[in-house]
Amino acid sequence: MLPNATIRDILRMYRNGEVSEDEAAGALEGLRIEVLDGMARIDAGRSVRCGMPEVVLAEGKEPEAFAGIMLAQVKASGRCIATRLSPEHLDALRARLPPDVRMEHREAARGVILSTDNEPAPRRGTVAILTAGTSDIPVAEEARLIAEEMGCEVRTAYDVGVAGIHRLFSALKDLIPADVFIVAAGREGTLPAIVAGLVDRPVIGVPVSTGYGYMGGGEAALASMLQSCSVLAVVNIDAGFTAGAFAAQVAHGGSRE
Repeated sequence: MLPNATIRDILRMYRNGEVSEDEAAGALEGLRIEVLDGMARIDAGRSVRCGMPEVVLAEGKEPEAFAGIMLAQVKASGRCIATRLSPEHLDALRARLPPDVRMEHREAARGVILSTDNEPAPRRGTVAILTAGTSDIPVAEEARLIAEEMGCEVRTAYDVGVAGIHRLFSALKDLIPADVFIVAAGREGTLPAIVAGLVDRPVIGVPVSTGYGYMGGGEAALASMLQSCSVLAVVNIDAGFTAGAFAAQVAHGGSRE
């Protein structure tokens, strides 16, 4: 499969004589669904259709089943990502990893990237990621992993929440050139609304399940972001993947070139 090519890319390259009919057909063949052990349906063509990599959620899967899904996916598409890994998932994957598959473990993101000969998408667009506290970093790093895999430059500023709001202003100086901002915050979830009132770029709020007591577990943060009088989009609680993928699409500017 042509790495990181959309259907439009494939058609244009074939029209221009940059790839053969067999190469173009092989890339489009990735739209097939492959069934693994009568259970998982491997979507080998997601990057072709949607311009984003296939991502496997490890959480809730038996480690051996998870490892089998990941290896089938990387065989089908050349590159895949897993999120929300436990040590048991990682051990199962390492035990079955063939010599021709590379593995990059992103510990802070609780993620892993498997690849054969495919490279990530070329750099296009810049995403800034901020967190209110250090407890929000795992969700932010999940967003970073996805945005980078989708070809964005990512800049970060962590632990700049409202408990010490003066920390935010110096951090923003290095992030202003970004095309889109992701802001992760738990507890009362105030930081995204503040950032949205200071920058002229889209802001995506990510409520994080830090916080306890009344409306803990991210509920207060979600409610606060939804009620913001600043203009921002909001994803689900702890939805780092969704924030990273959406931010990358925004950073690409809707371009189909």
